[in-house]
Amino acid sequence: MNKIHDAIIVGAGPIGIAAAAQLLSRNLKPLVLEKGISVGSAILEWGHVRVFTPWPYVIDKAVATLLKKNGWTYPDKEQLPTGREIVDKYLTPAATTPELKTVITYSAEVTAISRENHSKHTSTNRDKALYTVHYKDASGNTHIQYAKAIIDASGTWSNPTPIGRDGLPVPGEIENRDLITYGIPDIIGTDKQKYRNKHTLILGAGHSAMNIALALINLQKSEADTRISWGMRKNDIEKLLGSGINDKVPARKELGIAAKNAIDSKLLELLPQIQIKQIKREGTELLVSLTSGGEDQEITVNRIIVATGFRPDLQMLREIRLDIDHIVEAPKALAPMIDPNLHSCGSVKAHGAEELSHHDENFYIAGIKSYGRAPTFLMLTGYEQVRSIADKLAGNYEAARSVKLNFPGSESNTCTQAQNSIDSERTTTSHCC
Repeated sequence: MNKIHDAIIVGAGPIGIAAAAQLLSRNLKPLVLEKGISVGSAILEWGHVRVFTPWPYVIDKAVATLLKKNGWTYPDKEQLPTGREIVDKYLTPAATTPELKTVITYSAEVTAISRENHSKHTSTNRDKALYTVHYKDASGNTHIQYAKAIIDASGTWSNPTPIGRDGLPVPGEIENRDLITYGIPDIIGTDKQKYRNKHTLILGAGHSAMNIALALINLQKSEADTRISWGMRKNDIEKLLGSGINDKVPARKELGIAAKNAIDSKLLELLPQIQIKQIKREGTELLVSLTSGGEDQEITVNRIIVATGFRPDLQMLREIRLDIDHIVEAPKALAPMIDPNLHSCGSVKAHGAEELSHHDENFYIAGIKSYGRAPTFLMLTGYEQVRSIADKLAGNYEAARSVKLNFPGSESNTCTQAQNSIDSERTTTSHCC
């Protein structure tokens, strides 16, 4: 049998790296499996985007301790980093420390997790069985690793929400994926040729969609034939943008103001209360059938950008006995605390191993994936999650139960000064920090 690890961590993003550092600080030996070729692979896909708050909201304390031990210099604490800067100035230096570089395996795509010799329906001695993690390497070969515990910090970036308001792809969406982008493309940079002097339809109403709209307007200044249509599911545009205008996070406030000014200046076509019915290919263009404001219409566009968020992919966990809320798709104990129908980020309390537990003991989903479909995740929340989990696995049960969020420069447990990671842009409802 291969080496038995104290814990296997899926994903080498900020939460996965923090989990590894927290475990190492408690003399536990983790293995991190990252499907990309480097740390922060998902973040690099939105590396051109600047987050809304400065470095102290991005950096985990245990990781910082490792970095400083190895001569790292803390970045300018007033700076708002881009995604690429988070990788280059924080995650990559962390991953190359002597402590962490030996526990990370790259190009390792986890395909399934189970318990040794126990499928989901097998109960006898299940609590004593090790976890088995199957992953594929860059050549497509399958490997198996064994662990006493699992922390799934794989995120949601690779599983974008489809266009349909019913949560499913609309007719023609899958067939025309080559002209549809999910997330935030680099419109002013590497993706410029795809959008210059073209007609683009943006779908979404969160800060991601605002960023996209403003980038296209910037492109429009030098490429006059660039056309923009912006479809939002909500009808009350003033109220929707008002959350950005009145936001206490300065960078988000500026984004909201800029988006409202763009709408007022009619630099784009606004399509409120939109519902996409069908997408058809017409040569190099897409004919989009939709309703907006209750009226049917068709528009022809060159590209569609979908910024309606992401959701967890639970396929690799089919053999694990999860305890998942059927609405939010978060751990059942956590779901009522984060349900966007009931809460904003200001009312979400700190939580840890206890709330993240599942029926299979010592199995945890952490980070943005733990929030299921809720949009209120904070990076600092994820760091406290894995701190608590590490204490639980180390046998420090009282410390594991004691959870709190200490925002830099504040003793408050609210989000008015909290970090807005790009990962939180997952729905078209109002966004928290």
